[in-house]
Amino acid sequence: MTDKYPPPRAVVFDDTAALALGAGNRMASRLVVEAEKDPALRVYIPALCLAVAERDRAGVAEHVGALPSVDITELDFVAAAAVGKRLRTEAVAKGMEDWSGAHALHLALPSVEWPRGRPVLTRIPTRYKDTGIRTILIVGQN
Repeated sequence: MTDKYPPPRAVVFDDTAALALGAGNRMASRLVVEAEKDPALRVYIPALCLAVAERDRAGVAEHVGALPSVDITELDFVAAAAVGKRLRTEAVAKGMEDWSGAHALHLALPSVEWPRGRPVLTRIPTRYKDTGIRTILIVGQN
C-alpha cells in the first residue's frame, strides 16, 4: 500500500520559508541539509520569493544564495507569462497582488518535469488555498 503523499523529493520555499531559513528555523534548515546529503532531494526558491524575503530582512538573499543545495529559480519567459496571467486573474478576483506567492505557485503546479507538482513550504498555507497544490506548514520558531 502506498501513502497518499510520499516524502517530497522537491520542495518550493516561498518568501516566508526563505525568511525562516535565513533566521535559522530548524525545519527549513533541515530540508536544506538533507538536500546537501541527498542529490535526489531538491530545494527551490523562486527568485521573486527571495526578492520579497530580502526586502523584509536585509542579507537573506546573500545567505540563502550561498547555500549550494538551494536552487534559486529565475523568472523565465514561460514563468513570467504564467505569473502575470495569474496576477491579472487573481487581482480581479481577490483584490490583491501577490508576486512572490504567484511565482511559488507556478513552480509548485504540475509540469512535465514534476507531474505531481511540488509542495510549498510556507508559514501561510492559506495563501495557496483552492490552488490544488500541497503545502507544508513551517513549524518552530524563527
